[in-house]
Amino acid sequence: MPIKIPNELPATKVLNEENIFVITETRALTQDIRPLQILIVNLMPTKIVTETQLARVLGNTPLQVEMELLMMSSHKSKNTSKEHMLAFYKTFDEIKDRNFDGMVITGAPVEHMDFEQVEYWKELCEIMEWSKTHVTSTFHICWAAQAALYYHYGIEKKPLDKKLFGVFEHTVAHKGSILFRGFDDTFMVPHSRHTTVLAEDIEKVPELKILSTGKEVGVYAVATDRGRQIFITGHSEYDADTLNREYQRDKNAGLPIDIPVNYFPNDDDTLPPKVTWRSGANLLYSNWLNYFVYQTTPYDITTISKHE
Repeated sequence: MPIKIPNELPATKVLNEENIFVITETRALTQDIRPLQILIVNLMPTKIVTETQLARVLGNTPLQVEMELLMMSSHKSKNTSKEHMLAFYKTFDEIKDRNFDGMVITGAPVEHMDFEQVEYWKELCEIMEWSKTHVTSTFHICWAAQAALYYHYGIEKKPLDKKLFGVFEHTVAHKGSILFRGFDDTFMVPHSRHTTVLAEDIEKVPELKILSTGKEVGVYAVATDRGRQIFITGHSEYDADTLNREYQRDKNAGLPIDIPVNYFPNDDDTLPPKVTWRSGANLLYSNWLNYFVYQTTPYDITTISKHE
């Protein structure tokens, strides 16, 4: 089934060219079906790129998904036009009386700051608290995973000795996890971060379960028992050239940056990157939507708070 997105969203053209089934608002009005309502809290500066990446993985399932975009009213985007934000994004005040089957909170380039120093931290905390009663399952990515673990459980992020940058091997730590149902024994995921969370801190919290780890990356996936909150420390949604763009940006600016691990063939940055994570990314989001959103959410999503 398709993902329903606004008619004029830039992602529509890109995904149609990739043969991903997109249904516009106009056509969706003719169908008698309740699509899954998925809210995207987009904290990334490159908003259009992130919109497209998430629409791609959310749209690659048998379920019809309706994507709603949310911006922080306490932060003004410097890298995306005001016209785009006004046309496609809503504020929390505009949607806080609604309920959603699922929510995705993206990463953000604010790792070096304490959480409380982030401009929109108070607003994000309000959204994370609201999600407990208005969202069936929330999927946190990278910095958002660290932020949510800190907000909900007091787990501190820890600085890394050097940036974790590249595509790394992972294994499933909890064999009964349906989030990783169908995964191979090992699978690859991109990472790009300066901080981490420690397994020993997570293991002190009875409500949390570590689902996947990697030798180089440490903890990768964590979830509450019923999957109401899912925390992912990597970026399985990344495009083939996302790490390359980041690498070339820093390299051209004269900033210290290592070549991404397991990314360029023979570590030759003149060659096209080799994509080794796409199938796992599609399966991860498909499992989340199927098992933790579609099969869990009530048909009447206004009753989400009664299904604790």
